[in-house]
Amino acid sequence: MQRFAAVIRLRPEKEPEYRALHAAAWPGVLAALKRANIGNYSIFLRDGLLFSYLEYTGTDYAADTAAIAVDPVSRDWWAVTDPCQQPLDSVAEGQWWAPAEEIFHLD
Repeated sequence: MQRFAAVIRLRPEKEPEYRALHAAAWPGVLAALKRANIGNYSIFLRDGLLFSYLEYTGTDYAADTAAIAVDPVSRDWWAVTDPCQQPLDSVAEGQWWAPAEEIFHLD
């Protein structure tokens, strides 16, 4: 199992919409995540920053996340969630969420 975390800003005026979307996450989006071997997925909010954490149990993260990227339901979901978010200045070209480095873990 691999752990992944990432950070992005939440546009303040979009917080109610973002919360409502995630309170009723689309079943097709959840199914795409599970097909991609992603579980124990959480998004936290603090001071305008969204922090995501997930666990990946597959063998090819790049291929599994690429499958999500072409999934029509996931793309429709991103069309409504992406306008709520603002990438950090430090993201690399082509990134949306900024990956966070794990510096400590306790099992």
